[in-house]
Amino acid sequence: MGAPERDCAAGAEPPVAGPVEWEAASDLLRALASPTRIAIVLLLRERPQCVHEVVGALSLSQPLISQHLRVLKDAGVVRGQRNGREIVYELVDDHLAHIVTDALTHSMESPSGAAPTDRRTEGRRR
Repeated sequence: MGAPERDCAAGAEPPVAGPVEWEAASDLLRALASPTRIAIVLLLRERPQCVHEVVGALSLSQPLISQHLRVLKDAGVVRGQRNGREIVYELVDDHLAHIVTDALTHSMESPSGAAPTDRRTEGRRR
């Protein structure tokens, strides 16, 4: 017996995808596969921000934040617009924030009411 059908997008048909689209989706997920980049996406979900605001919010160095923003920009997740000497970054669209918030929600869910596990230490307990 297969998995029950789910209506994930309120009646919308899933787009037809093939190897090119799978590769693009893989690249996007790879770009999001960093706790720092997830935090940046969540900050930019609130409002566009310049680098120094992201640095202050995450308490990380400016070069590190700039490196992560470059990865996100190269992947088409964020775009930057120069405003004088600063660049203000924003999310390209809301779908990207939904991907991150859905992943966070999923990671915080626990099966059958059990406490969520810390996956970083899961294999070390014994």
